[in-house]
Amino acid sequence: MIEIREVSRRGFLQGIASAGGFVLFAGSAAAALWTEQSAGGAAVSGQPVLQPSIFLGIDTDGTVYIVAHRSDMGTGVRTSLPRVLADELDADWKRVKVQQADADERYGSQDTDGSHSVRDFFDVMRNVGATGRLMLVRAAALHWGVLESECTADLHTVVHGATSRTLGYGELASAAAKVPVPKKEELQFKPRSSWRYIGRKVESYDIVDRCTGRPIFGMDLHQDGMLYASVERPPVLGGKVKSCDDKETLQVEGVRQTVQIPPFKPPHLFQPLGGVAVIADNTWAAFKGRKKLKVTWDNGPNSSYNSDQFKNELLETVRKPGKVARNLGDVDAEFAKGGKTIEAEYYVPHLAHASMEPLVAVADFRNGKITTWAPTQNPVGDQETVAQILGLKKEDVTCHVTLLGGGFGRKSMSDYVAEAAVLSKNIGRPVKVVWTREDDIRFDYYHTVSALYFKAVLDEHGKPSAWLQRSVFPPIGSTYDVSSTYGGREELGMGFTDVPFDIPNHRVENGPAVAHVRIGWLRSVANIYHAFGVQSFADELAHAAGRDPLEYQLALLGQPRTVADVKTPPGYALDTGRLRRVIELAAEKSEWGKRKMGKGEGMGIAAHRSFLTYVATVVQVEVSDTGAIRIPRVDVALDAGTIVDPDTVSAQFEGAAVFGASLARTGEITATNGAINQSNFHDYQVARIQDAPFHTNVYIVDSTAPPAGVGEPGVPPFAPALCNAIYAATGKRVRELPLSRNGFS
Repeated sequence: MIEIREVSRRGFLQGIASAGGFVLFAGSAAAALWTEQSAGGAAVSGQPVLQPSIFLGIDTDGTVYIVAHRSDMGTGVRTSLPRVLADELDADWKRVKVQQADADERYGSQDTDGSHSVRDFFDVMRNVGATGRLMLVRAAALHWGVLESECTADLHTVVHGATSRTLGYGELASAAAKVPVPKKEELQFKPRSSWRYIGRKVESYDIVDRCTGRPIFGMDLHQDGMLYASVERPPVLGGKVKSCDDKETLQVEGVRQTVQIPPFKPPHLFQPLGGVAVIADNTWAAFKGRKKLKVTWDNGPNSSYNSDQFKNELLETVRKPGKVARNLGDVDAEFAKGGKTIEAEYYVPHLAHASMEPLVAVADFRNGKITTWAPTQNPVGDQETVAQILGLKKEDVTCHVTLLGGGFGRKSMSDYVAEAAVLSKNIGRPVKVVWTREDDIRFDYYHTVSALYFKAVLDEHGKPSAWLQRSVFPPIGSTYDVSSTYGGREELGMGFTDVPFDIPNHRVENGPAVAHVRIGWLRSVANIYHAFGVQSFADELAHAAGRDPLEYQLALLGQPRTVADVKTPPGYALDTGRLRRVIELAAEKSEWGKRKMGKGEGMGIAAHRSFLTYVATVVQVEVSDTGAIRIPRVDVALDAGTIVDPDTVSAQFEGAAVFGASLARTGEITATNGAINQSNFHDYQVARIQDAPFHTNVYIVDSTAPPAGVGEPGVPPFAPALCNAIYAATGKRVRELPLSRNGFS
């Protein structure tokens, strides 16, 4: 059985050193920089030439240690990336131990969001594995006194072909440690036909432990002498404590004291919001004492924010010309010619992350240094935020990573870790800050609210000869700059400036919007509202033209081509042929146009490229006379390039269908006088079993293209496919989410 063991960095290095094993750097071994960090993530750390990373260690007993430097929140990254390395190393997976890394920038990026873990580190892991394999082969050749070319690696052993002699990796570890680290150009990578693990189905690395409750999540954290904290935060962004009466709080059994946390200094970044913390011997006492607090707030300028009024402001703005972000041909000249013109507006509200595990963190400040433990997606970000807030050097902040009970982007923002750090320094003891579900909903970094406007004129074939689109939304940039009101290049590039349709005259615009709450990234980010608008409008045009929505989608794409004016990373050009392929596959598997639909039944299709992955989704709905919705079937086709773990990919897209159903059906955050109205799952509902799709079928295109993202791309096309299906079933067009605002339940 594969085993994961929580050991200290010192213990790991001592074990390797005493056994005469070796640790491999992804780059130059001479650049090694050993550091010690306390228990929480056993790993090694170095400063290689290209990526500051050390990922591999081999012991003389044959145990292979692989460091997982990304955070696992059910995405399987603690399995996928180590398996890439193990495959290229030709290691026996049963003899691999995966160890979680602490925060250390020398691993390269540890920010586990944006669906780029495998994409960014696939080649890095292959390089490390191939380097280790070559060193072992060279050590064996030296031992036997034969040519290196006569030796090959074969599942944890090196074989001399001419004599059939073998040496295990453990037997070779000491000798391999003395072999110079080969240069990158010396490496030879295994052909795809020889891959053992990449592209094969496998159980998650620690699935047995997870099913038996052994792994440590954030809520499991404990330190000797630890106290517990619950924080009463300003109900409005930017609010401050005017006065606080804590007399009744201090009378609650188990409550030790209260501590005021200073308000943030704009921009808010990832600073604590401020407020009053109740420090107690346990969470129950902290929660109970917090309810007894009598706080008077100065809510500041955002107290005038009301989401209904703001919605109208956004819609007014989106009807006006905005800043041009992409321009092909001459839209205005084409509109001036007249013809059948279609216009539509769409609206998507603020959304909350609402991950299963609310925020929690432990911090221990001692002797001018601090250690934190948290279910974090971004340990280096935590390190930087805590260092800045406490006025420490970055190297004096140690951040350990636990497993995460969901994240969706929220746990890459460090405010909750910073709260624990501030309180530990204040009281001189380890502190565990626990957020309630109400805290989680009311003090989120929300997915932004957005309004979208579309206008198109159709030619004699019903295809748009001109297409204008605008979006208006408070940008993520407001987190870093209070004056930021326009969408950033990355946000606009998420399904808006990269629309792949073959339209001769096409203009993309963006209007300004002020943020009144904290804005952050949520699973698939701006793709959510952009895909909803673009794909809903495409469906509207299809019906206006009297054409089948599937056939119309393909017509809009035109002939397979590379979209030249859309910038992408090298090797990831926007290929409309790949998007066309997933549309055709989803249509084929869903039996589009072949299954007879009864009263109140319909099918909708949407396709979208995000995080470099091409996805098409077909949703089937049943709508009752009372507006009750049932989703009996979803068919999803995707092309994410090279796939490491097909089971994980399927799970991510099945989960995306449930996540998308939640957002589309009931997802909505509103505010009155600056304060968030929702507080828990009774008024911010997520999909229950009866609300989620009954069957989700996932079809993966076999591809040799470079790896792309899989955690997020399944979300964007779901809502427009669902709403297009509702139109097919009822004739009622949905232009505003959630569906609960449109008479559907």
